[in-house]
Amino acid sequence: MRPTDFTGWQMAFQFSTVLRNAALDAMEVAVGASPVLTLRDGPAPADCGQADSGTVLATVALPSDWLAAAATGSKQLLGVWQDLSADAAGTAGHFRIHQGSVCHIQGDVTATGGGGAMTLDNPVLALGQAVTVTAFSLTAGGA
Repeated sequence: MRPTDFTGWQMAFQFSTVLRNAALDAMEVAVGASPVLTLRDGPAPADCGQADSGTVLATVALPSDWLAAAATGSKQLLGVWQDLSADAAGTAGHFRIHQGSVCHIQGDVTATGGGGAMTLDNPVLALGQAVTVTAFSLTAGGA
């Protein structure tokens, strides 16, 4: 077997913290500065390649530098992620982070402490209410 022929191998990769941090930092660069976060009701589509679903409940213009530098294989939100006036009433079920019309990241939403990919101060929104993201992180696999 040649060294580059991995056919038939069933091996899980493990990466150093340096590689995991570099991959996470590259993801933020690939998405770009100042993406837009939308909070939507209902479950997320199967993947980011699918059309948006659910009603937009809140829209947040993220800061130009929206994630802290990766450390120990994880990146955390940077700055304030807040919509001062919700677009519609409903319960946030998922989020999408877009740059232009392209969805780059999506996941579930819960209240703080609820274990979702993104947590909000209150996922049950009233029209016009302020909405604040309390936690969001990306964690690289392969530790």
